[in-house]
Amino acid sequence: MFQIHPLPSTDFAFLSALSEEELAERHIKTYVADAKPGFPCRVSLEDAEIGETVFLLHFEHQPNDTPYRASHAIFVKADAVSHRPEVNTIPESIACRLLSVRAFDAEHAIVDAEVVEGRDVEGIIARMFDNPSVDYLHLHYARRGCFAAEVRRG
Repeated sequence: MFQIHPLPSTDFAFLSALSEEELAERHIKTYVADAKPGFPCRVSLEDAEIGETVFLLHFEHQPNDTPYRASHAIFVKADAVSHRPEVNTIPESIACRLLSVRAFDAEHAIVDAEVVEGRDVEGIIARMFDNPSVDYLHLHYARRGCFAAEVRRG
């Protein structure tokens, strides 16, 4: 069993209140979604609908003080609400993309990794969690390298 975890909406609620100048000072870009799929929100775990505003910002998805510490750009929809999928469920925004799956141990070191089509990721998740040294997984959109979501045992 596994559970995909979205980023908490409370961490990004302030974005909609910032002026264009304040966003620019923080190196945050705004876009209006012009394609679907195209702008996967890490909070709602849904692609933005055409016409919706999204923010592109820097996010530290692996903040632990190890050689694997990492960050990248992510999209967050304006006023996004966190949506945790049901256990053993892959949201369409993840399933429709090529993924890089990275397995981390309790000390935040990578112990396994794989590239897989999103429609086939469930089997990779199960295989990686069969390894007792795996504590959690990170899913990344392989083509752009962006963090998608964290996966924990369900």
